[in-house]
Amino acid sequence: MFLALLVLAGSFALSTQPAHAASEGVGYWSDGAFLGAYKTGVDGRQAYCADLHADPPYGSTAGPERITSLDSLSRQQLAEMNYVLDRWGQSGDANVTAAVALYVWSVASPGMYNSHGMSGDDYYVARTPASERGTILANLLTMRQQAAVNAVTDPSLSLALDMADQYNGSLTVNAHPASLTGSASLTNAVFSDGASTRNLAVGTHPITGTPADGVPSYKIGASMNIAAAGYGAALDLYATPGQQRLIAAVAGSSTGLSAQVESPVIDLDFQPEITTQVASRYVAEGDPFVDGLTVSESKGTWIHLDGNPIEVTAQGTLYGPFDEQPTESDTPPAGAPIAGTETVTLTGAGSYTSPGTIIAPESGFYTWVWAIDKDAHAEIAKYLTDSFTDRFGQVAETSAVPFQPVAVSEADQHLAIPGDALTDTITVSSSNGAWLKKDGAHIPVVFEGTVYQVPGTLPPAQNTAIDGNAVPLGTVTVTADGPGVYTSPSVVAPSGGFVTWVWEVKKASQPEWVRDYIAADWQDNYGINVETTSVRWPVTVTSLMREYNVHPGGRAFDVVTVSGFPANHGDFTGDGYWNADLDELRHTVYGPFATDAELADDLDLTTAPVLAELTTPARNGVYKLGYTDDDKIVPTEPGFYVLVTTFEGDDRVQPYASSPTDVLERFYVPPADTEVPVTVITQATPEALVGEPFSDTALVQGTTIPDGAYLVFRAYGPHPAEVGAVCESPFYGSNEIPVTQAGIYHSGTTTVADPGNVYWVETLYAADGDVIAEGKCGAPGETTVIIEQPDDLLVKTNAVPTVVLGEPAHDVATVTGTVPDGARLVFEAYRQHTGEALCTAEELVFTSAVINLDGPGEYASDEVVFDEIGTYYWVETVIDKDGLILHRGLCSAPDETTTVTPVLETPEEPGKPGELAQTGADGNWWPLGLAGGLIAAVTGGMLLFGRRLAIARERNGYVREEDEAFEEFKAQFEGAKEE
Repeated sequence: MFLALLVLAGSFALSTQPAHAASEGVGYWSDGAFLGAYKTGVDGRQAYCADLHADPPYGSTAGPERITSLDSLSRQQLAEMNYVLDRWGQSGDANVTAAVALYVWSVASPGMYNSHGMSGDDYYVARTPASERGTILANLLTMRQQAAVNAVTDPSLSLALDMADQYNGSLTVNAHPASLTGSASLTNAVFSDGASTRNLAVGTHPITGTPADGVPSYKIGASMNIAAAGYGAALDLYATPGQQRLIAAVAGSSTGLSAQVESPVIDLDFQPEITTQVASRYVAEGDPFVDGLTVSESKGTWIHLDGNPIEVTAQGTLYGPFDEQPTESDTPPAGAPIAGTETVTLTGAGSYTSPGTIIAPESGFYTWVWAIDKDAHAEIAKYLTDSFTDRFGQVAETSAVPFQPVAVSEADQHLAIPGDALTDTITVSSSNGAWLKKDGAHIPVVFEGTVYQVPGTLPPAQNTAIDGNAVPLGTVTVTADGPGVYTSPSVVAPSGGFVTWVWEVKKASQPEWVRDYIAADWQDNYGINVETTSVRWPVTVTSLMREYNVHPGGRAFDVVTVSGFPANHGDFTGDGYWNADLDELRHTVYGPFATDAELADDLDLTTAPVLAELTTPARNGVYKLGYTDDDKIVPTEPGFYVLVTTFEGDDRVQPYASSPTDVLERFYVPPADTEVPVTVITQATPEALVGEPFSDTALVQGTTIPDGAYLVFRAYGPHPAEVGAVCESPFYGSNEIPVTQAGIYHSGTTTVADPGNVYWVETLYAADGDVIAEGKCGAPGETTVIIEQPDDLLVKTNAVPTVVLGEPAHDVATVTGTVPDGARLVFEAYRQHTGEALCTAEELVFTSAVINLDGPGEYASDEVVFDEIGTYYWVETVIDKDGLILHRGLCSAPDETTTVTPVLETPEEPGKPGELAQTGADGNWWPLGLAGGLIAAVTGGMLLFGRRLAIARERNGYVREEDEAFEEFKAQFEGAKEE
């Protein structure tokens, strides 16, 4: 509180004027007597007679003279008279001036006024018209009442300043009388309405200091003036010698009151405050953090000394990293990490920028807290009201350093087979710090994994760039809701070869709100070994025993056709992660068995008797078994025998084992001089897709087959598997197939449109229609399971393996699965010049016509005649209606090689059969063995090589390498007949 100051100011000034005659003013005349005001000739004011007993003042009147006493009147009487004369003495209303005159006489000459034996009021009012007397007396009463209440002998005015603080205070006005009002003015302050001058009444009035900007101290001043006319024990006197004295209220120019006051020196301070806005909400790792400061004063103005603003130091502390936006609070949490501090020198309100010396070290949220420490400012601390610290965790003061999501993955399948569901396990994390959160939950990140088919048949080489010839098989997404381990959706394995995963994070693929929190796009390497799966190629082995009945001590012969191995199988020696090729096929002849019923799928080969064990390289080709002394197959005991071909499998090719039920791989050694009864053993296609051709095969054995015998195959269904075997009305019946001798006979192919089980029944008839042998509905090996076409588009190809220069070649694609409308197929052939498989524009020598795909099925390319000997790789491509690649084959894929051989010179003399004539014990193996083999070779073409391919080859007179053995047998058979 500041000292209240009281100043009393007020005085009456005395003055005189030259003499002039007075005259009647406003009032009433009655019988030569006047009641009212006289008009002075001095200043034109109206004055009133103070001497009731004296003559009228018509002489030379002088004045006015300021008097503070009159005869024996008290000071109160003077004050009341002054009050009445001021309020009503100058009226232009005769009823008012008459009342004033009565009031003056009653006070100044009371003895004379009331000397008529009655009230002076009643006596003298009679000088006025009777009609006005009541009004005049009423006015007189009012004057007396108000004068008694309001008149004061000594009017006064005083002011007091009281400051509550540096800016807020009050001005107190004290006046006598309390009804006084006047104009007050402030210096360096304003009233509550913002004005520095205001009319005030007695009381306390709030004020606010307004020092000049930047000053360290100031004073507040106040002054006030009041016009106090009519107050005080004084009158103006007009004198007329020998006549009545005239009196009037003290003139207004001389009745003002004034006062003033000034405060002591008020020392000032100010309070700077800081609000900030980071320059960027997102700061990349390695970039500086920059904060924008807005400085203002919450109290006072920035103080200047010697004309210069004082310097205030602000310190900014950058807290972080945090894994999510910190919660706003008054103070940082205990143990909050600090990334760094910076200082900014402040010289006034305005905008500032932090130096930017703190570099973003890793991902996270970083928030600024700015502070001003008063105690750290030494001699200028007194000008600071207090220290300042802003709140922790404000969003506007927080920057986020985006995190970099990455993944380390490992294929869940090291080895797979075509059609398998391939998945990958990814371990995701942030490579540059915390995985950021929002609202308490990790920010989700979409990882995209693409499975690429590796060009060629060898494992991929790791590289930062994706091989331009790699074919994407499918892309899946994993939404990671934080660091951890995730398993991808599956992608269907292709027909064979190596596939490798490549994972990436693309900002453009993320929800829009997520993108700013991710540092950059990311992609892992192509061809990482643990991200690679070998889809092992399936091996196909077709074989045919040359004999079905072999005499004891005779020889059996087999021709095995192997396909499905990569063209370079046997050459891959491993790379430290993938194992080397296993280059061995095993051909084991098991037997003898007492009955062919023992040759079932559940035959335990580990304990079965073994006649012979042969090996060939695990490579594509045609292998003749039993033709040399080193690999001869010579059964010595009667019974049934079967040859089983096995491949243990390696990292590129699936294991394979032929079935002991394969009727094409059996032969029988009857007891000496024993007639073999006629029997029929059948083997149907075990499985086919809806719409895909399938068939049945019968092995007819026996030494005496009736003339005119014939076979009929019937197919029933398809029926649901749970229903069981039902053979009531066949949907397919073959033609009557003549059976002239022991051998293999085929039903011909058929198709169905629905899935289920198809049951085959074969019947061998005599010429008269009697049944010689008939199968049973649902017999083992006589069911073809029909399955739906797969959802995914699959393409399996089989090119003509070998042609002589000048002969045509072609490729055949078997398309299964869902074929999109408008899909098209193109075949290409590439001439190979080196040991490395290359299928680029430089090697391209043939492009087929575009083939429109109308659904699953077999599609053959145009015929092409290659003009050079050598190796040619076929590649098939399926595209959709918009030109997008749906499938592309691999360069050097199995069964996609055509070898063009030179034209062989025709020998002058056909070769002799040589040792082959000795296979039967008594030389009688030709009718049963060779003839049966020829029939099998002729009638088995569709089963072994495919319907369309066989037709094309038959049309073009082409004989494959694997068929050459049968041609040799045929030539020998023809030669034997001639001999």
